[in-house]
Amino acid sequence: MIALPLLSSALLLSTGFIPSTPELGKAEARCRANESGPALLIDIVGLKDRKGNLKLEVYPANDADFLQDDNILIAQGKVFRRVEVPVPASDPATLCVRVPGPGRYAVSVLHDRDGNRKFGLSVDGVGFGSNPKLGLGKPKALAASIVAGSGLTRERIIMNYRRGLMSFGPLTARP
Repeated sequence: MIALPLLSSALLLSTGFIPSTPELGKAEARCRANESGPALLIDIVGLKDRKGNLKLEVYPANDADFLQDDNILIAQGKVFRRVEVPVPASDPATLCVRVPGPGRYAVSVLHDRDGNRKFGLSVDGVGFGSNPKLGLGKPKALAASIVAGSGLTRERIIMNYRRGLMSFGPLTARP
């Protein structure tokens, strides 16, 4: 059964896709010292604990591209940015991510509590731009978007965690 991995590798090379790695989108996202923008400065609130990592990702603000595979977006020349940091030991948890220019972007934050780099429904937390109320599926891109200005745009994202069998939301009531 070696043919399938070889076929997959050949397909990736022939289509121009970049193999997915945790580093995709990070270089473009990294804020500089005294960042002037355009960039999003995101305050993460409502963390369940101080374990693991925070991963903030920026996508085009349309449903087809929101939460799409990172290497597909990059191969198609679309916006994708990623910032990943250990959860700070104390507040505030603020992440800075550069964006290509002023405009609307869909934003997601993962509290990867177990550090495995993927979302675990019963373990991890998520948050989205504009803090939409969550159901069991992903929100629409427009509901999870933030409008970036030409400088630093500061926003607050409230984290959501699984509560019970069919509920997903903030640990405390929304302010």
